[in-house]
Amino acid sequence: MSIKLDTIVKYAHRNGFVFPSSEIYGGYSAVYDFGPLGKLLKDNLVQAWRNWMVTFRDDVVEIEGAIFLHPKVWEASGHIGGFSDLLVEDTITHKRYRADHLIEEAGIMENADSLSPEETDKVIADNNILSPDRNPLSTAKHFNLLVSTHLGPTIDESSVAYLKGEACQNIYVNWKLVQETSRRQLPFGIAQLGKVFRNEITVKQYIFRTREFEQIDLQFFVKPGEEDKWYEFWKDYRYKFYTEYLGYNSANLKFRQHEKLVFYAKDAWDIDYKFGALGFKELEGIHNRTDYDTKQHSEFSGKDLRYRDPQTNEQYLPYIVETSLGVNRLLLSSLFEFYNEENVADSKEARIVMKFPYILAPYKVAILPLMKKDGLAEEAHQIYTNLRKKGIMADIDLAGSIGKRYRRQDEIGTPWCVTVDYDTLSEGTVTIRHRDTMEQLRIDIEDISVYLNPETFAEF
Repeated sequence: MSIKLDTIVKYAHRNGFVFPSSEIYGGYSAVYDFGPLGKLLKDNLVQAWRNWMVTFRDDVVEIEGAIFLHPKVWEASGHIGGFSDLLVEDTITHKRYRADHLIEEAGIMENADSLSPEETDKVIADNNILSPDRNPLSTAKHFNLLVSTHLGPTIDESSVAYLKGEACQNIYVNWKLVQETSRRQLPFGIAQLGKVFRNEITVKQYIFRTREFEQIDLQFFVKPGEEDKWYEFWKDYRYKFYTEYLGYNSANLKFRQHEKLVFYAKDAWDIDYKFGALGFKELEGIHNRTDYDTKQHSEFSGKDLRYRDPQTNEQYLPYIVETSLGVNRLLLSSLFEFYNEENVADSKEARIVMKFPYILAPYKVAILPLMKKDGLAEEAHQIYTNLRKKGIMADIDLAGSIGKRYRRQDEIGTPWCVTVDYDTLSEGTVTIRHRDTMEQLRIDIEDISVYLNPETFAEF
């Protein structure tokens, strides 16, 4: 089944995963809020990344950087001069569009963002590409994506500041402080979750491309000459994150090498994901950044950012291998990956099941009293409260028939449902139901937590 984007959009809105920001005012273009389930899922995805990239390793530390950085950071990084997309304008309506999007939508080529302005103009002219309003287009021009603002009591050139266009710059400017205070020797990595803001020209495809999002990055610092070895390592390690840890189908993932490289990269590959009917699109970037960043910030700041090798006493600027992932795209890919519609006997409606692995499921278990009366609801609340006090994200659902409540929990991806009935009151047992197989077992209340772990879930 090739899932349409509209199916995911309606699903996410209906179940409280994602809402347009300021929806009661008509929304705000390319800005989204995360509802109760979306917030839980997003946190679980970030924690899964943190487990794989930081907790499970002994050569990575994590920092948290500020949104505002000194304006010289963006000058040194090349963002003020080179962080841009190619823009074209409808010569009649003066509406503006990303040139690469128009070329790709016309079916001319994929990954048109690699074209130069001159190449873009030629492709548009040769294929007679028009604006969405069917009007001629202007020549392509660069449009800077940094979002500027002002800090301080005055609003003039001296108070100009920028919101982060990419999260990783905090890591580069802090790298030596982190290395020295954490007493790390190369090779080692610095990880970070950080907010990013981009003044996108045209925005569509839901949360795939937004003006505000979070990036989760790893910048891995290595000795010059060892970057190629580590680059291949991190490509393989990141692929396994999806296929081995999150359980993505490998058929939905593929590597794609950049034909033209950005100014800081020696080599660049993307992990593309098949977003249903949208096809394969970039999910994560893996870049060999050489010593571009350490060199630039050393030169612009006047500070010595070289590393002193304790074994040889040699000093050098480290090379950097980067893995960079947008949390919004990761969340969107998980909705596509685990969304299922199943035909059920004796039912006219398809059973929607979000087959999240246990570590990603927003709620790990739902407590369902068979009836609201006769003390069943009170007993269900007690079980629910005890689980939440243990740190288990549980839900309690009292509305509707037990069958409808099972379906509701299946749809939001809850792995287990626990039914509290009259035998619970007399015998201290409950029925626990598995989301994917719909099999049920009778167990003691005290044994519920035994089932609430990934190993039991996988084997049930």
